Amino acid sequence: MKYFSFFLLTILFTQTVWAQEGITVCGSSDAENTELFASLADDPTFRGKHDLVKYTHENARGEEITFATPDGQQGTAYYLEAKEESNQYLLVIHEWWGLNSHIKREADKLHKDLDNVHVMALDIYDGKVATTRELAQKYMQSVSTDRANAIINGAIGHAGENAEIATIGWCFGGGWSLQSTILANEQAIGCVMYYGMPVQDMAQIKEIETDVLGIFAEYDGYITPQVVEEFEQKMKEADKKITVHMYEADHGFANPSGSRYDEDAARDAYDKTLAFLKERL
Repeated sequence: MKYFSFFLLTILFTQTVWAQEGITVCGSSDAENTELFASLADDPTFRGKHDLVKYTHENARGEEITFATPDGQQGTAYYLEAKEESNQYLLVIHEWWGLNSHIKREADKLHKDLDNVHVMALDIYDGKVATTRELAQKYMQSVSTDRANAIINGAIGHAGENAEIATIGWCFGGGWSLQSTILANEQAIGCVMYYGMPVQDMAQIKEIETDVLGIFAEYDGYITPQVVEEFEQKMKEADKKITVHMYEADHGFANPSGSRYDEDAARDAYDKTLAFLKERL
């Protein structure tokens, strides 16, 4: 833990120096945010907070679809169509394991509970699903910000210019849920982020065009209450609406397969998530 604290402070100090010198990282602040979160996986304590999902997803109700991405490639998603004609979409972003059975099951559940919404669980890893912590670390740290943005923009394009888009994600996907909302711009109608890295760059925060629901854990040693408080304050300074719920739990508390699963907190967080989304979808 001491090593990680020194490592993180080094990153933050370096970024401050670069900012003073006018140097950018990968050309954009969203890249900095992505890489800062990915760097957490270098710490064995952070990796140890993630337990591999132990169950499989049976009787899946969705299907795999492909869509064009702006970089000339194809993106994939686990897709559940709305029961009736609808222009409302929920983009679901996976944890650091990838688009696995757990996330597909969550997509099924959200699709059922939201009644008449298109649900797209995006594959940010382009087909790779981790079976070990080491692979999860490798896949998360190999994500290109440009490619992830292309996948998300491709999904937004697939939904169409008249679509109303909400987003949700956990951990790695929590941060990308917020980035997806920024990319959706005026089409965004709601963002839910579970213990993901918040944006701290005010220029990006000002681009958020919808309400944000933040679900965080008090005992998360990485996305700490202090990090969340800073994000919440900046959102308010930018006149953006944010609701934060801080649970007496640890990182990953909503994943039922993990050793840090907190049933009461997870149920309450899901109820709040569903109420938030139903109000907007």
